[in-house]
Amino acid sequence: MKYYTEAHEWVMVDGEEATIGISEYAAKELGDITYVELPVEDDDVIVGDSLGVIESVKAASDVYSPVSGTVIEVNSDLEDNPGLINESPEEAGWICKLGSIDISDLDDLMNPDAYAKYLKSLT
Repeated sequence: MKYYTEAHEWVMVDGEEATIGISEYAAKELGDITYVELPVEDDDVIVGDSLGVIESVKAASDVYSPVSGTVIEVNSDLEDNPGLINESPEEAGWICKLGSIDISDLDDLMNPDAYAKYLKSLT
């Protein structure tokens, strides 16, 4: 299952690994993405740590880790094609993968239904 933060990051958990990116809503709000600063592999992060920065023609925005763990992989495709986040924010446009995650961190995140309600509250 995918989980979401109020800052519009998503996390998909598979065992003790998690894939992280930004939501479709966030990608649309940012507009055309021109640059992605990726995290460093092997870095340990805790909930709320910055994983990097996404820059667009409109703004720059930090991406925060929704769970604690260790960066085990980054999406290097984003270095040459940052617009991949605009094209496929919740699939091919993922930012990084964490290992050894703390599953209990998911308790503070929203499921897809709760996130959809949250988005409606923003309009």
